[in-house]
Amino acid sequence: MNTSGLSRLGVWDDTNSRRLRIAERPGALRTLVAILAHSGDSWLWIAGLAFVWLWGDDAWKARSEILALGIVFTAVLVMILKFTIRRRRPEGEWGRVYRATDPHSFPSGHAARSALIAVLACSFGIPWFGIILVIWAPLVALARVAMGLHYLSDVIVGTLIGVLIGAGVILLI
Repeated sequence: MNTSGLSRLGVWDDTNSRRLRIAERPGALRTLVAILAHSGDSWLWIAGLAFVWLWGDDAWKARSEILALGIVFTAVLVMILKFTIRRRRPEGEWGRVYRATDPHSFPSGHAARSALIAVLACSFGIPWFGIILVIWAPLVALARVAMGLHYLSDVIVGTLIGVLIGAGVILLI
């Protein structure tokens, strides 16, 4: 793709990401979107999976191990890409913890993680679990854009990474 094509893609990405943004608009929708944006946090999932591993039956212990390993592998790959590409996050105030600990936006770790979790959940043979997480994953990705932490391209590529890693894990297990 030539530089003109990349420039047009960048303009599309910035324009459409701004259209989705609600971080600066107080209200119930913003609160819901902020909760969704946080629901893909790695510490939350690792803590939840530790709880499941400690108190779940053998089947849920195995599922939690698969999810935890997938999450760790995805995090490592995403961080390597982020610190190689070094794309700055969109300007904004919301999500100061994310901005301070990880100033790079591409690709979105939350989008990758939520897509990975949804793909793996579908492989567990529990239809309601998979359906809920397949609905949840894109909402997390869009919430990250809406709260001004990512551009659309960050979450699109993050989602693709999560789906591919999830499919790879399924092939391995």
